[in-house]
Amino acid sequence: MSYSTPADLITNLKWRYATKKFDPNRAIAPELWAALAESLVLTPSSYGLQPWKFFIVTNPEIRAQLKGFSWNQSQVTDCSHYVVFTIKKNLSLGDVDRFIERTAAVRSTEVASMQKYRDMIASDLIYGPRSFNINEWAARQVYIALGNFMTSAAMLGVDTCPMEGIEPANYDQVLGLGQKGYATVVACAAGYRSEDDKYATLAKVRFEPADVLEMI
Repeated sequence: MSYSTPADLITNLKWRYATKKFDPNRAIAPELWAALAESLVLTPSSYGLQPWKFFIVTNPEIRAQLKGFSWNQSQVTDCSHYVVFTIKKNLSLGDVDRFIERTAAVRSTEVASMQKYRDMIASDLIYGPRSFNINEWAARQVYIALGNFMTSAAMLGVDTCPMEGIEPANYDQVLGLGQKGYATVVACAAGYRSEDDKYATLAKVRFEPADVLEMI
């Protein structure tokens, strides 16, 4: 296994920014996109439950519709790949069982051997206090995926822009998510910055480390 150096990590994180203007003529190479797609699949989540689905929108006509529900931001149509991050709505015991069955299959074990883990998840998410705001819980998991995707992209020299300036309900309608049981939370454009994006050269503004880090 190979590792990036600490310097590599910091350099790439300083290089990345929320790209405002993408070069519509530059596409992410297939092998790079395959790695970024895998980074979404490999994203960690609470209990490992993965309460999400990621829709990669490539159809220009659909992107044009989504742009109208994204404050008319050009990133939607000009980027190479546009990812819509969604939650699985109203998680149920069936969703927990599906995850347990998948875990048993991958690890070559019996479903029955995971009964205690299954019951623990259910007692928290399905029957416990979290059940009253389970969609909010799922949305927080989705933001882990967003951060993982953006950092992975930066490490590969791919630009991104997280998109919260969107109308989720209209995204759901355009993408037909209601009948699929999913709901839009956030989106992210990925591709390559335009040479004339003025924001690329602006100094990154962050508070001093002492203001945001405290050792206890």
